[in-house]
Amino acid sequence: MSKKIDAARKELSKALKKHAEVVGGNAVSLKQTQRTTARLQRAAAAYADVVQAKSGTGNPFSNVDELMLEPSTIDSLKAERDALRIARKKS
Repeated sequence: MSKKIDAARKELSKALKKHAEVVGGNAVSLKQTQRTTARLQRAAAAYADVVQAKSGTGNPFSNVDELMLEPSTIDSLKAERDALRIARKKS
């Protein structure tokens, strides 16, 4: 198996597990659900990209509808992303 595909699969598995933990709990938080959904979508997209690059096949998730996030969640995720970029540059 390709190292890139294996790494993307592992990240997808982690994202799926975390998503299941959040939505399967007793008290389901909308914000946590949206965050884990966004992570899961990014992981699925990354996996699909490496599979397509390696094999030339299409997106295995092409029939999955996009889930819309609340604007506040999108803003929060962008702020986290930006903070991580700044932290990486400093290190």
